[in-house]
Amino acid sequence: MKALMTTWLAALLLMFGTLAHAQSDLTIEITRGSDRATPIAVVPFATDGESLPEDVAQIISDDLERSGFFAPLSRDAMYDRPSSGDEVRYGQWRALDVRYLVVGNVSRGADGYRIRYELMDISGQRRMIGESVSAGSNELRGGAHYISDQIFEAITGIRGAFSTRIAYVTAQGADQDMQFALYVADADGHNSQQVLSSREPILSPAWSPDGRKLAYVSFETERPAIYVQDVGTGQRARLASFDGINGAPAWSPDGRRLAMTLSKDGQPEIYVMDVGSRNLERITNNSSIDTEPSWAPDGRSLIFTSDRSGGPQIYRYSFGGGQVERLTFTGNYNARGRLSPDGEALFLIHRSSNGFQVARQDLESGRLVVLSDSRWDESPSVAPNGTMVIFATQQGNSGVLGAVSADGRASYRLPSARGDVREPAWSPFLN
Repeated sequence: MKALMTTWLAALLLMFGTLAHAQSDLTIEITRGSDRATPIAVVPFATDGESLPEDVAQIISDDLERSGFFAPLSRDAMYDRPSSGDEVRYGQWRALDVRYLVVGNVSRGADGYRIRYELMDISGQRRMIGESVSAGSNELRGGAHYISDQIFEAITGIRGAFSTRIAYVTAQGADQDMQFALYVADADGHNSQQVLSSREPILSPAWSPDGRKLAYVSFETERPAIYVQDVGTGQRARLASFDGINGAPAWSPDGRRLAMTLSKDGQPEIYVMDVGSRNLERITNNSSIDTEPSWAPDGRSLIFTSDRSGGPQIYRYSFGGGQVERLTFTGNYNARGRLSPDGEALFLIHRSSNGFQVARQDLESGRLVVLSDSRWDESPSVAPNGTMVIFATQQGNSGVLGAVSADGRASYRLPSARGDVREPAWSPFLN
C-alpha cells in the first residue's frame, strides 16, 4: 500500500525480527558530553556510618551529567569532602574551576531516610537552595531524582525532568517462543516494572497527560488493537479493534481524546476518539497514507505523517477550519513528528545520506538540524521540559534506547544487558 506502508511494516519486522533475552532494567552509557556544560561538583553525602543501598550523591551527579547541561567533577579530583555549606572552603573549589557545589548528608529515620542537601554558588560564595527531604526505605533513588530536579531548575531556570518515567517494549526468545513485554521505569532506566506481557507484538506506548495510563497497540488477538491501561492498577480497556490497521495512539493534552490511525474505511487515515463515549471523528480524507498523529501542546492542532507529496513528510491539521499545512521540506523522508512542549520546535526522524536520524526543525524558520549520529533511529519522544529526546536505535546487532539533547551537544544510550529494547515514550511531569 505505497512506500509509507512498506516502511511501517519494515520497521515492525526490524523491531521483532531477531531478538535475544531482554533484561528489564536499563543502564546509562554517556556517549557524548556537551562542550558548553557547566562545571559542578557533587560531594559524596555523609552518612551515620552505615552502608546505604543507594549512593545518593552519585545518582544526582549522573542525572546532571546526562542532561548535557553539567560536567560533574570526578570524585578523585576532590580535595575536600564537606557535608554542609558551613564547611565549604570556596577558594579550593574555585581553583578546580567548579562553579556550583552540592553537599549533603543522609541519616536513617523511623520510617526511612532523611536527605539534607545544599547547593552552593562558588563564585558568589553563597547558598542558593537547601532542603531536607524524606525518603522511604526503598525510595532513596526517588529522593535523589527530586533533588536533581531542584538543582537543575535553580541553576537553569528550567524545570527538571529526572523524576519522570519512560515506557518501552522488550522481547525475549526467538521465533515461535518470542515473549514481548511493556515496561515503565525511572527516566534513568532503573526501577523497571512490567505493565504487560504478551506472546504477540506490542507497539506505540503513549502516556496520558496525568501519567497514570498508557495507550498502546497490541497484537494479542492476532490483529492490531488499541488498548488503554492504568499503570497502577493494571485495569485496561480495548478502544479500537476495527478491521485493518489500529495504530499510533496519541493523547490530547486534556486527556479526553485519543488520536489514532485507522484503515477501517480503506486507506490509513487519522481519527480522533472521545475516550469516554468512544465516538470517532475522521480528521483526514485523502488517497494517501496518513499516520503517526501527535497533538500540539495547546490541543488546537495535530501533526501527522503523510505520503501525499510522494514521500513521507509531516503535516499539521488545524481544528476548527480543518486546514492542512505541510511542515517539512528538507529531504525526501521526514516522519514520526513530535512537537516541543512550547510548540516552537518539531522533533522527527529525518533520512539523510547517513541514514535515519533524529532531527529538530524550528517551526518559524523551517531550519532543520540533525541531532543524533547513529544510522537507524526511530520512535522519538520528547522530555516534558523539552531538553532531551529519547529514541530507539541500533548498537551493533542490538536495539537500544538513545537520548540526545535538544541542541545535539550531548547524548547517551540506555542498553539492556541482553536483547533489544524499542518503542520508548517519555512520561509527562508526574506532579
